[in-house]
Amino acid sequence: MEKRIFGVILASLGIIGLVVAAILFMNGGGGPHHTRSLIVFILLGLIFFFSGIALVKNTTDKPT
Repeated sequence: MEKRIFGVILASLGIIGLVVAAILFMNGGGGPHHTRSLIVFILLGLIFFFSGIALVKNTTDKPT
C-alpha cells in the first residue's frame, strides 16, 4: 500500500511540474533563464508523472 501512495504522490508532483511548465510557457518572457527553467520543469514533471503511474500500475495489493 505504501508503494501505491508513493506512486500517487509522484504522479501528483509530476502533474504540478507540468502545470508550472505550462504556466511559464504561456507567460512567455524569453531569455535563457526562462527556457532553462521551462525545460527543467517539463523533464522533471514527465519523469515524476510516468514513474508514479508505473509504480501504481505495477504494484499489487496483498490481502491482509
